[in-house]
Amino acid sequence: MGPMRAAQMFLEKNSSAASFEVTLYGSLAATGKGHQTDKAILGILTPTAPTNILWEPKVFLPFHPNGMLFKALDASGKEIANWTVFSIGGGALANEEFNELQDKQVYVMHRISDIQKWCERTGHSYWEYVEECEGKEILDHLAEAWEVMQESVHNGIEAEGVLPGGLGLRRKASDYLIRAKGYGNTMRNRGMVYAYALAVSEENACGGKIVTAPTCGSCGVLPAVLYYLKETREFRDSRILRAMATAALFGNVVRTNASISGAEVGCQGEVGVACAMAAAAASQLFGGTPAQIEYAAEMGLEHHLGLTCDPVGGLVQIPCIERNAFAAARALDANTFANFSDGRHRVSFDQVVEAMRLTGKDLPSLYKETSEGGLAKVEER
Repeated sequence: MGPMRAAQMFLEKNSSAASFEVTLYGSLAATGKGHQTDKAILGILTPTAPTNILWEPKVFLPFHPNGMLFKALDASGKEIANWTVFSIGGGALANEEFNELQDKQVYVMHRISDIQKWCERTGHSYWEYVEECEGKEILDHLAEAWEVMQESVHNGIEAEGVLPGGLGLRRKASDYLIRAKGYGNTMRNRGMVYAYALAVSEENACGGKIVTAPTCGSCGVLPAVLYYLKETREFRDSRILRAMATAALFGNVVRTNASISGAEVGCQGEVGVACAMAAAAASQLFGGTPAQIEYAAEMGLEHHLGLTCDPVGGLVQIPCIERNAFAAARALDANTFANFSDGRHRVSFDQVVEAMRLTGKDLPSLYKETSEGGLAKVEER
């Protein structure tokens, strides 16, 4: 999504170019074909002019591992414009001159501990803080996102066949749902969660329409939890939208104070954050206090600390799809654990976010979306 948006922005300023050249760097180049980055860029630029993409997986620009250099050329091949920009996670862009995550920040408080104190002092919930900062129209945006989430579940459940990319991985969502229906309550419910997470993640792997929650690679976790709770507990859409607002708030705190980019901090910043968001949403739906909601989110992220990003073949399939299913189940477990408690615990969500940031900083680059280490390396043997 980030590269596609970057291509659109560059094209708007250079629509008269005779041709384009785009160089992808670092993690973006290493896994770009598996993430269909080239297709996204070419889909924007080639209708206007021929476009050549260059791949530099061994070159990491200082600002961020996901670097892109766009060049506009005239008819003689002379460069007439260039732009270096970075895809920093969840479709957001940044470079030395601007940062969409910071420039578009509308929240006064950037730590959950401060927001939680506000909730406890005023009697409001997290979603009401979101509405106060964003305006009531945020619920309209979330309603649109919820529709897309439900469509991605439906589409993923109905689809069958082999995922693209060459790994020969078959879609599993429909089979999991069918098998789940044959079990008793406990096994059936867990199987449904798996099926819904697989459905959305498989849609993402096929280039289908999904919601970044917080990223494409972790898009199956939150929809799976919300869809499952709607199906089994009959929560109204109005309550689900409020839970989504809370989930988004926790995700925003992470991307503000750390990162949601697998290329920067590993999969802990993608699936780990998605699990925290889903745990917070579930806790709110079940009537959790601000302290219990914070605790659920804290556990969702804490128990993914150190998770590497090591996609086999650079594809968002192995181990990404299964991780979405397990994280969805873990989010529900975190909700249950937190709601059994009074919400008091030793390590705060904000502290785990900082631990995640430091852990990601210490991880070698081969464990951060380069497909050069971990499971990706072992699978090649």
